[in-house]
Amino acid sequence: MSQFATKFEAVLPATKRLLQWLLALLMFIPAALANETWELEQRSPFNEAIQQASPLTHTPLTKANKPWKLCALVPHLKDAYWIGIDYGLAKQSQALGLGLELHEAGGYGNNQTQLAQLKSCLDGDADAILLGAVSPHLLEGHTLELTKPVLALVNQLADHRVQTHIGVNWYQMGYLTGEYLASTPHKRLAMLAGPEGRGGTDLVEKGVKQALQDSQVEIVAVMHADNNRNLYRDQLNLLFNQSEQPLPQALLGSAVAIEAAMGTLRQRSLTNQLALVSSYLSPDILRGLKRNKVAYANDDRVVLQGRLAVDLAVRLLQGEKAFGDIGPAILQLRPDNLKNMQLDDSLAPADFYPVYRVEAKGSELSR
Repeated sequence: MSQFATKFEAVLPATKRLLQWLLALLMFIPAALANETWELEQRSPFNEAIQQASPLTHTPLTKANKPWKLCALVPHLKDAYWIGIDYGLAKQSQALGLGLELHEAGGYGNNQTQLAQLKSCLDGDADAILLGAVSPHLLEGHTLELTKPVLALVNQLADHRVQTHIGVNWYQMGYLTGEYLASTPHKRLAMLAGPEGRGGTDLVEKGVKQALQDSQVEIVAVMHADNNRNLYRDQLNLLFNQSEQPLPQALLGSAVAIEAAMGTLRQRSLTNQLALVSSYLSPDILRGLKRNKVAYANDDRVVLQGRLAVDLAVRLLQGEKAFGDIGPAILQLRPDNLKNMQLDDSLAPADFYPVYRVEAKGSELSR
């Protein structure tokens, strides 16, 4: 063997180790460092149902000036919507080396549970709180002192001390679905509207009704339930068992409600006999769109909402002013336009499981 070959082979292990190290480094470069920008909307007036939206290109932070700790409170992690929010929160917290603790209230009826969680976050070592409120009126009648920055996450929060809301306009979510239905030949609409007075339910209903006001579509039933497939199945069976009434031609509901409807229609041999319209997106709704089982769905890009919430919380902690109503533009999905849509920030990966804690300084996610 030549002297050159011997020296070359001696260098190979070191070179291999260097390449492996560089590859590992590239794999762990945070998404926030990739020179990306986010296309958002700034809406006004703040916390109103009917708003004007202005497009906004937002460049996310690439680092924080210290390993801040965030506390996130959500109504539940029972469906893909809030799991997508969780994924976005965890992803951006890890990218910026932040600490994150997430608590779920267990459902929209659990005001006292969420208030206790909020107090715990205020009393603990969190620097800022992301509050996905179980009710817009959660803080009314309570003397809880907000000693730390609180940002409204997804759901509106009626409190003058909270001046940043990350999310979309749920009245607009309803209006867009109503506009779609008004353009179809379906004249009898049933609504599986979600928990009454909670989340975005009321705003969605108002938006739908406004969009349908001058159309030929008649709303023949409005049914409320917590976001639970079994409860929605019960409501659907009640609706379909009313033999004196003709079947609706379209069903509008949350993603969970429409998921339940797909199964119920299949069991009753009614598949494709009713148009299914979802107010937001989930993996099952996306599959339904691809298979022409779902006619329409809004997509408010929940992963991006979670990432944005972390970014804005850090900015507030680092001295920037409140951001008002801000979030992604709503995408309108139909079977015929899916190929043209960018859905990377719409749903959590299929193998993602809920994350309740992220350790500061880029450590591993822990469950």
